[in-house]
Amino acid sequence: MKNFPMFLRMDGRRVVFCGGGEEIARKMRLILKTEAQLRVIAADLDAEVASVVASGRADHHHSLQPDSFEAAALVFIATGDDALDRDMADAARAAGAVVNVIDRPDLCDAFTPSIVDRDPVVVAIGTEGTAPVLGRAIKTEIEAMLSPRLGAFVALAGRLRDAVAERISQRDRRAFWEWAFTGEAWRAHLAGRERQAAEMLKSAIAEGAAPERAGHIALVGAGPGARDLLTLRAVQRLQQADVIFYDRLVDPEVLELARRDADRVYVGKELGATAWPQERIDRLIVAEAAKGRRVVRLKSGDPSIFGRACEELAAARDAGIDVEIVPGITAASAAAAAIGRPLTERGETDTFAISTGRCRPGDPAPDYSALARPGTAVAFYMAVEQAGRVQSDLMASGVPGACPVDIVESCSTGKERHLETTLGALAADVKAHDVRSPAIILVRYRKSMQVETVPQPFQLVAQNEARSLAAM
Repeated sequence: MKNFPMFLRMDGRRVVFCGGGEEIARKMRLILKTEAQLRVIAADLDAEVASVVASGRADHHHSLQPDSFEAAALVFIATGDDALDRDMADAARAAGAVVNVIDRPDLCDAFTPSIVDRDPVVVAIGTEGTAPVLGRAIKTEIEAMLSPRLGAFVALAGRLRDAVAERISQRDRRAFWEWAFTGEAWRAHLAGRERQAAEMLKSAIAEGAAPERAGHIALVGAGPGARDLLTLRAVQRLQQADVIFYDRLVDPEVLELARRDADRVYVGKELGATAWPQERIDRLIVAEAAKGRRVVRLKSGDPSIFGRACEELAAARDAGIDVEIVPGITAASAAAAAIGRPLTERGETDTFAISTGRCRPGDPAPDYSALARPGTAVAFYMAVEQAGRVQSDLMASGVPGACPVDIVESCSTGKERHLETTLGALAADVKAHDVRSPAIILVRYRKSMQVETVPQPFQLVAQNEARSLAAM
């Protein structure tokens, strides 16, 4: 490690910017978040820099003056003139300032890190000037990990520290803060209920201890496969979980986002068979939450779409367990994105429907006739094995065999595959290309394909009669 990372107090200290262009404006945006005094040295100013000067937030020297670097703690330099940059850097160092010559690591005393700002929580990522692009990529990963609301909650906790020290014994403070940043108050704040979160914290302080930890169940959508398609809230719940129940469609990469010490329980659902009956899963997630644990039931796609969320919600509520749904990107959206085709098209498909090829054992097969309307796009889930019935039912209801169909297998994963076909060839192509679940079948019955003549069965009869007459 060539550079030592350190956070500097900036209140009452001066930061000088040598230059007035876009590079200086970018650095100024960062320093404006602090309480530092700002000074700009440049003849010409970028409009953004000029507005900061005009507001009174920074003073302005048109050229280098004897006192330009007086009391400066930090100096950023980007004049566009290499010789001038060097001269200003030497003058700044002589005045005792730390120097950063933008995009010239060989002339720098310090480097600007990539910053994740959740004030008062700040994360700085540095690569010692060798790989700033990598630093920004790491910043993106951390941005996804930390809630945008984190800073406000930490600030609230900071305002309550004196009250905690006064009312809660030193022996119990660690447990209190662990509850504060992982329990009900934290979840309420993340959900936007800031007042309720503050009331919970203040009530616990008044009681002199954190309340007994209550269990919680989150039905979390893991998205279609790729872990970078998870929502920020899904990542947060994974990192907070004590135990995670997952099935075969959850990519192992997604589980890497969870806490290392979280228990992981594979519930082994396979298409056409359930190694773990749903009732057993319901009992287990409720039993774990009843112990005061934070439970994540991780489901591929979105929990509300063919995810059996109803049973798990009912089981949790019947047991008095706090439960929430964290939505995920559903496979239909991911499949459409993967092939670069929107699910709806103005003037052609103004209705979008989601259906399934599977029902509970003993239930009647889905009725697809209501979906056979011009202007309707339909995504069929779990329907690969039922491709023949999807094809025959839709065509019997009037959808033309030429209707375009896209099949996306294992979308957003390394095994993704796309097959273009038509409704008339759907079943044959599924078999010929050995399409396997998980796959989405997208059928687009555009308005422009609507047949304005007599219904198809009558047309076939008329054609047969015409052939008979011709043979006579």
